[in-house]
Amino acid sequence: MSEIVHVTSVEVVADHRLHLGFDDGVRGEVDFSDRNWRGVFERLKDPGYFSQVRVDPDMGTVVWPNGADFAPETLHRWTVSAAGDPA
Repeated sequence: MSEIVHVTSVEVVADHRLHLGFDDGVRGEVDFSDRNWRGVFERLKDPGYFSQVRVDPDMGTVVWPNGADFAPETLHRWTVSAAGDPA
């Protein structure tokens, strides 16, 4: 079973691109520009709204004002994959 990881930092580095830090030391960028935003995520199409992301320390992941979030394990896997390491 995978170890539970939590997002500890987030920085918007470009439209729909985040630099994420995790409590296991993994750091890297994830590009969300090719996402097909629907439902609760639809507002994230707007780069201005996307940039309102923050870390929710209670949930251990990133969240937006409308409550949209991603599982920290998914973000971790995407960050590791984007770095070219096996997830």
